[in-house]
Amino acid sequence: MQATRLYFIDAVRAFAILMMLQGHFIDTLLSPIYRNTNNIYFNTWSYFRGITAPVFFTISGLVFAYLLLKAHQKGDDKPRIKKGLFRGLLLIVIGYSLRINILGWLSGNFNTYVLVIDVLQCIGLSLIILVFLHMLLKKHQIFYAITLLLIGTLIFVTEPLYRNLALPNVPLFFSNYLSKANGSVFTMLPWFGYTAFGAFLSLVFFNHAHKNKFKLLTVLTFFICGLSLIYLSTFILTVFGEITGVELFVKSANYNYLFSRLGNVFVLFGFFYACEHFLKQSLITNIGKKTLSIYVIHFILLYGSFTGYGLKRYLYKSLDPVEAIFGALIFIVTVCFIAFYYVKTNTFIYKMINKMVTKIKN
Repeated sequence: MQATRLYFIDAVRAFAILMMLQGHFIDTLLSPIYRNTNNIYFNTWSYFRGITAPVFFTISGLVFAYLLLKAHQKGDDKPRIKKGLFRGLLLIVIGYSLRINILGWLSGNFNTYVLVIDVLQCIGLSLIILVFLHMLLKKHQIFYAITLLLIGTLIFVTEPLYRNLALPNVPLFFSNYLSKANGSVFTMLPWFGYTAFGAFLSLVFFNHAHKNKFKLLTVLTFFICGLSLIYLSTFILTVFGEITGVELFVKSANYNYLFSRLGNVFVLFGFFYACEHFLKQSLITNIGKKTLSIYVIHFILLYGSFTGYGLKRYLYKSLDPVEAIFGALIFIVTVCFIAFYYVKTNTFIYKMINKMVTKIKN
């Protein structure tokens, strides 16, 4: 079986990172008086901004699990497993480090902000979990696929049970991965659910992408499943609740953002997969190869990692819509320019960390 190169993945990652850049910029700096939920433009922006995180987690699971499967196909996945564990840990370390305020620490200002969990820590831990699932189930791919589907579905359906979870008796370092009570932006529940669904898709692509008409069928399936999740998943959950008498299904249906957002992800995947021929070696795919670098640079410039001096410090919720839109465009160009011409690629960061680790060992 010949694993197929999936060019559309980089385009999806590029879309997600660009949406994240403008979303973080506008959300941080737009004045509250313009956040009108009755305004169609604001609502449209808010809706599409909400797609960003689900896309990130789903595509991360797809890419990572796909690479593990390719390595296993070649007969030696131990280096990829080792590399995957290292990258997972590295993402966690970078996630924590971006919240360090060195100048604040030097002035004696210590707080628990550094322990807040964000997207990098969640993705890092998700990759580590996928490594162990791969090691356990790689020889039984049907069972592997079923397990991933069950994990994702179970996490989504049980969301009402942990929606307001608080773990006051659990050390903050650990509780922040499961509870938002202490300021965590992302938590493993429900976000690992998207990673699990992404890993499931990797099995589909790995085993069938080389077949005739796979692309056409997959694009159609993405659109059909995506639109069904967007428009029918709430109804289906409600019906399940009425038939089974399980109130959890009804509660999940009453606040059904997880399955509907997964539908958005599938529609987006279908669109970019259909357009894959036009995206090869394009600017957008090159951007998709530098997502980690772009994420780190944007965090430093916008939120003031390490120094406390970022755009947020000076312009926090002070811009009008026109200023916010043009500012976001300038911010995107600036961050991408730095990523392309100074950081070069994501591997720059990995190589830098590897060199540091090697020096420490020596």
